[in-house]
Amino acid sequence: MSSSYVLVVNSGSSSLKFAVIDAQSGEAIVSGLGECFGLPEAAISWKYQGEKTEEMIGYPDNHHQHAVDRIVKLIDALGLSDQIIAAGHRIVHGGEKFTSTVRINEQVVDEIEQLAELAPLHNLAHGKGIRAAMKAFPSLPQFAVFDTAFHQTMPPKAYRYAIPTELYDQYAIRRYGFHGTSHYYVSREAAKMLDKDVNATNVISVHLGNGASVCAIRDGQCVDTSMGFTPQAGLMMGTRCGDIDPAVIEFLLKKGWTQEQVFDMLYKKSGFLGVSGLTSDARGVLEAMEQGNEDAKLAFEVFTYRVAKYIASYMIPLQRVDAIIFTGGIGENALPIRREILNALRVFGFVEDEAGNEAARFGHSGVIARSEMHNTVAMVIPTNEELVIVQQSVALLD
Repeated sequence: MSSSYVLVVNSGSSSLKFAVIDAQSGEAIVSGLGECFGLPEAAISWKYQGEKTEEMIGYPDNHHQHAVDRIVKLIDALGLSDQIIAAGHRIVHGGEKFTSTVRINEQVVDEIEQLAELAPLHNLAHGKGIRAAMKAFPSLPQFAVFDTAFHQTMPPKAYRYAIPTELYDQYAIRRYGFHGTSHYYVSREAAKMLDKDVNATNVISVHLGNGASVCAIRDGQCVDTSMGFTPQAGLMMGTRCGDIDPAVIEFLLKKGWTQEQVFDMLYKKSGFLGVSGLTSDARGVLEAMEQGNEDAKLAFEVFTYRVAKYIASYMIPLQRVDAIIFTGGIGENALPIRREILNALRVFGFVEDEAGNEAARFGHSGVIARSEMHNTVAMVIPTNEELVIVQQSVALLD
């Protein structure tokens, strides 16, 4: 019996990631990246059977369409075309309109683009990627999987801001949350590892990477999350400040900063980069800290302290916690960061399993701490957002 594959597309403003994934095993047959769109150095690269190939795209008018057309030629050359049964697209923002994965038609694309007001850098780019894929694969069923969808089960007390109601009514200003596909995946994997029904499982999912967020999941559904109206809120991140007093913005504007300068600083020059003064990469911060750099040490302390505070606060909506899950590039691999967070959670009875914590890195999952006091565990689960896109696309196809 021949395999069935799903093409997964994640289209950004100046890039396009793609992968052809086996619908049964979840294995990526070929994966690649088109990047630097809009620039002369625009290129597309892919990895197949362990070998990486790179080509310059040149400077066409529509890099997204050019990249998708090149992907079509690649798929044809590898003899995979007849086995691709669907395409799944990652969409950052679904607003309140999209609460689950949907099959794409022209109306859906229009609605995704209309939500660009909530995610200007992302949703218009998603529209470009979808339209290019629809043109390249006119008869292929295509599906949109939304980062915000998993968080649509939050109650109003969690998603509403304490601002005038008309701002919510007119502009839909509220907490949306992001990383939903990742939080969904690891919460389901945690239930399997705990041998529990996911609909009776309470977990705190901690996705730590260049972007970072925490999610409280009760009985398999999101009830609160740290990111907000945009992915800026919540935890300190690689270059994003996270939670901050909004009056800081007014203060800087009065000091003569332009609006563009203020938000460029908050989005691109803060977080690990801003506090350390060195790098947005947690690995570089840890290395500098080991060499005695005090600013790097402070960045480490601010980050781990904020993560631990968010985890502790989510004990409130859950009441009973079966597991705390670490995932994402930092959550899966940065042992010193996990250890410091666990140390802060000793007040809840957590005792680190040092051997388990050492082993749960570089693609390996496992239990890294336990709390007999609360009958709960901390664990590492590598995320797999692409597999969720495949599974939810195939489910709708069926």
